[in-house]
Amino acid sequence: MSKNSHTLVLASALILAAPIALAMGSRPKVDEEAANSRIQPVAKVELAAAAPKAAAGSRTGEELYKGVCGACHETGAAGAPKAGDKAAWAPRIGLGLDGLTKSAIKGKNAMPPKGGSDATDEELARAIAFMANKSGANFSAK
Repeated sequence: MSKNSHTLVLASALILAAPIALAMGSRPKVDEEAANSRIQPVAKVELAAAAPKAAAGSRTGEELYKGVCGACHETGAAGAPKAGDKAAWAPRIGLGLDGLTKSAIKGKNAMPPKGGSDATDEELARAIAFMANKSGANFSAK
């Protein structure tokens, strides 16, 4: 047998032996601990516990504004008047705090009822007073 033929026979035997070994249930042993140490994550994420919720009805206008209203009223999203924009708020301020609150409770244009919040009517009035006062009003909400 020539050297090339011998090499070809040996290579063929090896190619055939691998699937047979796997079919018989023989697998190479893996050191899982070593493998895991080589593929360590580059970072870990830990979620902090949620801040305790304020009691219903106890949030200030500023707290509700920062937690809910500001998402649209800071950016003007969906046509929301930006807090501090006196021109945009002037006609709204003319409705008075009660009128604005009634409108916000029901929802206005793209704004869902109560701005999509779980605010009480009193909390909502506080948030409206906070926003309107940044825009030239002088509302007082309890």
